[in-house]
Amino acid sequence: MPRYEYRCRTCGDTFELSRPMAESAAPADCPAGHDDTVKLLSTVAVGGSSAAPAPAPRAGGGGGGCCGGGCCG
Repeated sequence: MPRYEYRCRTCGDTFELSRPMAESAAPADCPAGHDDTVKLLSTVAVGGSSAAPAPAPRAGGGGGGCCGGGCCG
């Protein structure tokens, strides 16, 4: 189940709730009992690094098939 982050406008506390995606925009009470909250925009960092460079394309064409792209006969 996804986790969503909220911030209380009354006390400034931030908190997370696990809830179904269909309920992500539903009102959420802060742990201190306040009901004036706003859902925060979550950011996801996706990155990667590779120790080896990507392989270079092979020379010579071809396209597939049983003979590597040549004419089978």
